[in-house]
Amino acid sequence: MSLEFWLLYITTIFIASIIPGPSMLLALTLGMRHGAQRTIIAALGNVSASLIQASISIAGLGAILLASESLFLAIKWLGAGYLIFIGLLIFKSKGSKLRSDQQNSSDSLTPLYKLFKQAFMVAAGNPKAIIFFSALFPQFINPEVAHGFQAIILLGTLAVIAFICFMVYAISGEKIVSFFTAEQFKNRINRIIGGTFIGAGIGLVLSD
Repeated sequence: MSLEFWLLYITTIFIASIIPGPSMLLALTLGMRHGAQRTIIAALGNVSASLIQASISIAGLGAILLASESLFLAIKWLGAGYLIFIGLLIFKSKGSKLRSDQQNSSDSLTPLYKLFKQAFMVAAGNPKAIIFFSALFPQFINPEVAHGFQAIILLGTLAVIAFICFMVYAISGEKIVSFFTAEQFKNRINRIIGGTFIGAGIGLVLSD
């Protein structure tokens, strides 16, 4: 892969990753609740799911998902259900669960593996990502160059960009919540974010 094609690939992945979606919304929420530092583990969960999806696409298995409507629908419904579930939890949660200088002890003890799993499930629940990667990667793979080496470059670049974009939203969430001190405002934020997750889940169900 030439330098020009690699830079084009970086630009494409960055734009696709930074656009607000369920994963970036989750990063914003976790940043508000737990702070950017604890959200790093969630970013790794998001990256892990993205790498698995990308590897499936590079291996050619994405064509199987594209050809199997039942498999695609199963993943889509599971992903949508999980988004709605998260949305309901956030919608019903108290404003005090948002991070503040007087962060409560129960929030600080949230197991890190739960943050990892949550981010992993949100990313993995979107089967369209596999189809996106299946359409993207052939444009940047040179058949005359070693396939494995190119795959390492593509996956490594994807991992770095996905991590950076996730953390940009997490840091933004941490900064945003510092401007809100009244519990009623925090309750409103929870309802807005929770409603957005529910809307994203419904949108995923209704999408073609």
